[in-house]
Amino acid sequence: MKDERKPRQLDLFGGADLDNPPAPAGEVLNGVYYERETGLFVSFVLGRRHYEWPAKGCTFDKEWRERTMRERAI
Repeated sequence: MKDERKPRQLDLFGGADLDNPPAPAGEVLNGVYYERETGLFVSFVLGRRHYEWPAKGCTFDKEWRERTMRERAI
């Protein structure tokens, strides 16, 4: 019963929320993909969305855009 009355110290500024989350099972997305639903190119870093831009306004090489849209569509 002594432990129940003892105050607990809360970690408000660090620790668990700053730790890297465990990698999800399966494939983790890295690189640029074309998202069909939204018509955007999306870059992923370690499975998390990093940056996105519209395919229509993309100024990258036409061959790269077409190959990415064909081979890396999600």
